[in-house]
Amino acid sequence: MSKDKNHVTEITPQSEDFSRWYIDVIKKAELMDYSPVRGCIVFRPDGYELWENMQRELDARFKETGHRNAYFPLFIPESFFQKEKEHVEGFNPELPWVTEAGGEKLEERLAIRPTSETMIGHMYAKWINSYRDLPLLINQWANVVRWEKRTLPFLRTSEFLWQEGHTAHEDEADARRETMTMLDVYTDFVENVLAIPVIKGQKTPSEKFAGAVDTYSIEAMMRDGRAVQAGTSHYLGTNFAVAFDIKYLSRNNTQEYCHTTSWGVSTRLIGALIMVHGDDRGLVLPPKVAPTQAILIPIGPPKTREQVLAKTDELYAELKRAGVRVRVDDRPDLSPGWKFNEYEMRGVPLRIELGPRDLESGVCVLVSRVSGEKKQVPLDGLTAEVQAMLEQIHREMYERALAFRDEHMFAVDTLDELKAAYEVKRGFAYAGWCGSEACEKQVKEETGATSRNIPFDPAVTKSRCLVCGEEAKHTVVFAKAY
Repeated sequence: MSKDKNHVTEITPQSEDFSRWYIDVIKKAELMDYSPVRGCIVFRPDGYELWENMQRELDARFKETGHRNAYFPLFIPESFFQKEKEHVEGFNPELPWVTEAGGEKLEERLAIRPTSETMIGHMYAKWINSYRDLPLLINQWANVVRWEKRTLPFLRTSEFLWQEGHTAHEDEADARRETMTMLDVYTDFVENVLAIPVIKGQKTPSEKFAGAVDTYSIEAMMRDGRAVQAGTSHYLGTNFAVAFDIKYLSRNNTQEYCHTTSWGVSTRLIGALIMVHGDDRGLVLPPKVAPTQAILIPIGPPKTREQVLAKTDELYAELKRAGVRVRVDDRPDLSPGWKFNEYEMRGVPLRIELGPRDLESGVCVLVSRVSGEKKQVPLDGLTAEVQAMLEQIHREMYERALAFRDEHMFAVDTLDELKAAYEVKRGFAYAGWCGSEACEKQVKEETGATSRNIPFDPAVTKSRCLVCGEEAKHTVVFAKAY
């Protein structure tokens, strides 16, 4: 950890330049650093530990729903992409290719994995023979590469980390149940672990995953009013099954194509939680994924240091036994005020202060990163108080994010209204849409906003298309996005 000053005065205020604020915070909190390869970042320990904690939470949910982990190759033969035309057209602009290896030109180019539908489809065709092999429910934790032209750490990088689930089913009904189950798993995780409210819905045809029949997403609002797609789940129909000959012998003794799905979230969730919860003092991390949930800071003059440190060590051990991710900062060469600012900037949810007077009184002080509330609690009941306060912090973070989102949701009837609104406000807009790709494209060209999804449960409904004025088939959420 750097001992240089790196606190509030060196963080650009969000209101001044949100993008600059974001870069300042992730650099000063030592979540990442830039690599020498364009568009790629190095995850520093705190940044990677955020991902590890997300992995642990998600992996448990996947396994509870019957999925198992596997791993597939990073390199994918070019011929695999040619089998599913829409898929290759969707990814071709972002594909990096390996053309030489071992000093020799390859007979067939190899793509560096942008997603694994094609490779997994090839393998599923070998593994699936009968309805008894179905459903096949597999997840992969991996890195993928998409050669982005414009990059932003965590949110959009040329290489990123993610999980991708791929499943095969007997029929459409079972595959569609899987698709919606995993969308619900993502919703539960993002809201109840990351404390980020989301809007669930279906992507428009122009925004769906390349090769999918239907794509569903959860959309989150950042504090600058922009959207981040926080997770997607795709019903692929038999598109990939036909392309890769994934067949099974049915219960009626006939050969049938499998119905397949895919679904995924990535390390862009790290960027999202920073942009949803952070403030001008730095990070604000959700307790359930924060690398350090509580920081114990002993306070007092040298003559009382030994007694205070002895009790600090006891409390540390007690909290660790209870499963709290706790650290102690007992460095004597740094002032308590410096430490307070440092851990606020790093987003540690809870600070525990213990001084000689506290020790005499049998108490310590808990300080919330979110509300700033200071609470004096008995040392005897510290663990229960810490656990309760961490739960309270999560609730407050979610409620604050939800209130911000609701304050920045608005409805418009026409494209002119949307353009005028974006001149004075930020956020998501509900608007009617006739279903025409031309109208959807015009919104993007004239406002920079894209359709995020067709929400399952819109707060308002619109009867006319905002562009052409014809009858609306859907109410759509439009927003500018990362």
